Amino acid sequence: MANSTQQSSLRVYLRLLKYVVPYWGLFAISILGFLIFASTQPMLGYMLKFFVDGLSNPAAGLFAEVPWLLKYLPWLAGLPLLQAVPLLIVVIALWQGVGSFLGNFYLAKVSMGLVQDLRIALFNNLLTLPNRYFDNHNSGHLISRITYNVTMVTGAATDAIKVVVREGMTVLFLFASLLWMNWKLTMVMLAILPVIGLMVGSASKKFRKQSKKIQVAMGDVTHVASETIQSYRVVRSFGGEAYERQRFFKAADDNKAKQLRMVKTSAIYTPSLQLVIYSAMAVLMFLVLLLRGDASTGDLVAYITLAGLLPKPIRQLSEVSSTIQKGVAGAESIFEQLDEAPEIDRGTQERERVSGRLEVRNLSFQYPGAEKPVLKDISFVAEPGQMIALVGRSGSGKSTLASLIPRFYHHEHGQILLDDLDVEDFTLRNLRQHIALVTQHVTLFNDSVTNNIAYGDLAGAPFEQVRQAAEAAYAAEFIDKLPQGYDTLVGENGVLLSGGQRQRLAIARALLKNAPLLILDEATSALDTESERHIQAALDQVMRGRTTLVIAHRLSTIEKADLILVMDQGQIVERGSHAELLALNGYYARLHAKQFEDVDEPTPLEQDA
Repeated sequence: MANSTQQSSLRVYLRLLKYVVPYWGLFAISILGFLIFASTQPMLGYMLKFFVDGLSNPAAGLFAEVPWLLKYLPWLAGLPLLQAVPLLIVVIALWQGVGSFLGNFYLAKVSMGLVQDLRIALFNNLLTLPNRYFDNHNSGHLISRITYNVTMVTGAATDAIKVVVREGMTVLFLFASLLWMNWKLTMVMLAILPVIGLMVGSASKKFRKQSKKIQVAMGDVTHVASETIQSYRVVRSFGGEAYERQRFFKAADDNKAKQLRMVKTSAIYTPSLQLVIYSAMAVLMFLVLLLRGDASTGDLVAYITLAGLLPKPIRQLSEVSSTIQKGVAGAESIFEQLDEAPEIDRGTQERERVSGRLEVRNLSFQYPGAEKPVLKDISFVAEPGQMIALVGRSGSGKSTLASLIPRFYHHEHGQILLDDLDVEDFTLRNLRQHIALVTQHVTLFNDSVTNNIAYGDLAGAPFEQVRQAAEAAYAAEFIDKLPQGYDTLVGENGVLLSGGQRQRLAIARALLKNAPLLILDEATSALDTESERHIQAALDQVMRGRTTLVIAHRLSTIEKADLILVMDQGQIVERGSHAELLALNGYYARLHAKQFEDVDEPTPLEQDA
């Protein structure tokens, strides 16, 4: 089991490193910088040896010790140790600075490029995922993945490599120098390595497990905060501040507890490892004093100094495991989303324009995992330019039917035909170009009025067309009164506008799209009478010459429909014109009577979603 987990971690890590490949040039420069940095550590140790030897004989030349340097640095020929050692220390420090800059700067460029690439990949992937994915995942966790998890991942892909290369090469250079100075003593140090390996392995598993929990907890914090921000009016209206405070405190406290658990693991693990390393150092110093032989004082001081430089890089190498495990845990959640299948689009047909004839044949639909179907054997025809209205209680399947036409969900049984071509045969993009959708939940962006009307495919539409669409939607009258007119920012989700104004902008957007098929999903719900009058006039304008499918909120809005379909529990129970259905004196007639008897009370129709 542990072996399969390790293989899985390795597979995830190797996949992560593929994102570094485009930056291999910058990465190579940073590796070179770290090699330069690592090579200077033994040099400084040797400078100490020459310094100690120079104390007893200041006039001695450096080349008595290292004659091969003469070939590369001839200007040092006449310098005694007294002057050469301080000078070389400055030169080594400069060389180390160059290495440090190259390593850190170019690795930061790689790291930032990686963060950007992963964030863009995740965001672009979100735009292709089916509706079902958003139904099953809360927005807080999806946002946390793009913000928090990505930074954890880059730590594993770049910062960890920085430590592995820089500290790993430092250990190698130091170890090579120690072997060269006294191989017998150095071999004693090797005995401690298996103990260190065991400690690193056991800590890795804990770090990974805890890191996954931290990421989930962080997602909870983002989720609660984002929900409260989006629903601040409801929170304040219903006195939900105390509840939201408690909910956020619980999420934040849970996140803190998990973070502390990880810190605790690290806090116990690091000093334990340090104790092992320094115990080895104590043994080593004892052996140096015991087996000093004919080594000079400078040799012994240099050896002890170089050996003393080893614990720090070894400790950092051991700690890199937690960074990698955090990154692997983050990468798993990122790849899990990136591996999600995008919206199914097997369509190959594209039509430049359709007349708008809509036919639904024997359509049945059941949500994945649901116990019973939402729609059962639905059939109707809407000829070009006709208005079809859907009425029925909450949960009767009206909005589901409206969602199946633009293929927000995939149906298995029955057919939906647009101009006698199955909607499954259209490419998704082309199908949706023929459909304009206006829902009760208007989505506006924190942008100008113009950009909210001319959005997406409509971006860049001539201003005159935008103005005409706004006038036709009875929106121009309030737009002209705004501080900057069409350039006024509407706030997040149109918060600076009233419900009726937001709805009219959505209708203007639909008008500008000029699609042959229009779907109005509760487009006049939750509006005051004055706003509804404007909106109804705007809808009359937008429906002219288009096939319109209306999910009715108020029955008064659909009296002019060519065909009214009365739905109950996913089935069509009555169909006909307004007059025909009243004459039937059945389901529709009862709803109609109820609504006009008691206008102030919401009917079951007014609760549908």
